Amino acid sequence: MLRFLMQRLLALVPVLFTVAVIVFLILRLTPGDPAAVIAGNNATNEDIDRIREQLGLTKPVITQFMIWLGQVMQGDLGYSFYLNRPVTELIAQRIEPTMSLAAGTMVLAVLIAVPLGTIAAWRMGGWLDHLLSGFAVAGFSVPVFVIGYVLIYIFAVELQWLPVQGYRRLFGASSQGVGPWAMQLVLPWCSLATIYVALIARVTRASVSEALTEDYIRTARAKGLTERMVLLRHALANAAVPIVTVVGIGVALLIGGVVVTETVFAIPGLGSLTVDVVLNRDFPVIQGLVLFFALSYVVINLLVDLSYLVLDPRIRY
Repeated sequence: MLRFLMQRLLALVPVLFTVAVIVFLILRLTPGDPAAVIAGNNATNEDIDRIREQLGLTKPVITQFMIWLGQVMQGDLGYSFYLNRPVTELIAQRIEPTMSLAAGTMVLAVLIAVPLGTIAAWRMGGWLDHLLSGFAVAGFSVPVFVIGYVLIYIFAVELQWLPVQGYRRLFGASSQGVGPWAMQLVLPWCSLATIYVALIARVTRASVSEALTEDYIRTARAKGLTERMVLLRHALANAAVPIVTVVGIGVALLIGGVVVTETVFAIPGLGSLTVDVVLNRDFPVIQGLVLFFALSYVVINLLVDLSYLVLDPRIRY
C-alpha cells in the first residue's frame, strides 16, 4: 500500500506540470489582452504597452512560463493582474463557500439517494422503482439554474422561509454561527443535490440489485437473517465501491463546477471568482485556479482509491 501511495503522489508531478503547460499556452494563444482590460476603453496604445511591460507580457512566452513555474515550485502562484493581490490569498478567501456548497450538497444527496436506491433495488419493478426512474430522468434533464430559480420563487419570494441570495461565513471573525450559514445554503444545496440524488440513486439501485442476485445473499437469507440485515450488511456493503466512486467524482466535479449555482445564488466562491477572472483575462488567477482544481481532483481520486481497501478487503494495492 505504501508503494502504491508513493506512486500516486509522484504521479501528481507530471499531471500538474501537463495541466500547467496546457493552461498557460491556451491563455497566451487565445485572443484578448489583459493590459487592455486594465487600461480601460479610453487608454492609448502607449498606455497599454506600458501596462504590458509592467505585467511582463512583452517577454517571450517560454520566459514567462519559466518565471511562473519557478514561482509555483516555491508555493507562489503570483499576483492578480486586475486586483493586484496574491493568487493564493484570493483562492483562500473563496474556498470556504465552495467547499461548504460542495460538501453540503453531497451529504444531502447521499442521505437521500442511497436509501432510495437500496429500497428501489429491493422492490425492483414496484412503484418506488418506477418513481425513481422518472425522477432520475427529470434530474438529469432540468438545468440547475432552472431548479434554483424555481426554489427561490417558492421558498424565498412567495413563502419567505429562506433568504434569496448571498453567503454567511461559518469561520472567521464575521461568522454568525451554524444556523445563518446553513439557512443561506439550503436552497443552493437542494438545487445541486437534485442532479446528484438522481445519479447516485441510479448507481445504488444498479449495484444493490446486482448484489442481491449473488449466492451469499441466498446464504444470508437461509441463515434466517432479516431483510434489513441482508440489505445493509451484505447487499449494500458489497455494492459500496461503485457508489463511493460516483460520490468521489461528484465532489471533485462540484469543487470546480459550481459556477452556475454560485452565480444564481450570489455565492462568493471559486466558481464566481473563475467567471470574474476569465472576463478580465487575469492570467495568474486563472492558472492558479486550474492548478487548484486539478490538484483537488487528483487528491479526491486518491482518497477514493484508498477507501476501497476499507470497503472491500479483497482489493490490494
